[in-house]
Amino acid sequence: MSETTNLTIRMDKEPKEQAEQLFSELGMNMTTAFTVFVRQAVRQGKIPFQISLNIPNAETIAATEEANRISRDPNAKRYSRYHSYRILPNE
Repeated sequence: MSETTNLTIRMDKEPKEQAEQLFSELGMNMTTAFTVFVRQAVRQGKIPFQISLNIPNAETIAATEEANRISRDPNAKRYSRYHSYRILPNE
């Protein structure tokens, strides 16, 4: 067996408790989960998951794809002025 060392991590209480609950349901404790994370990071040579500031949800991705399709469609209705397409209240 390899030599072990201690590591102290400071984090907020709520996510720690949530993580402990999750890992318990997965059959491991926090130490085992962190060891899995570190081993994967070392094996892959990177953090083993994507870190992003903003990942759009499925609805946003679908809306963006639809807007791109419409913008490429030569038969899509086009407007040259704001007045031409704004919605006016019923008179």
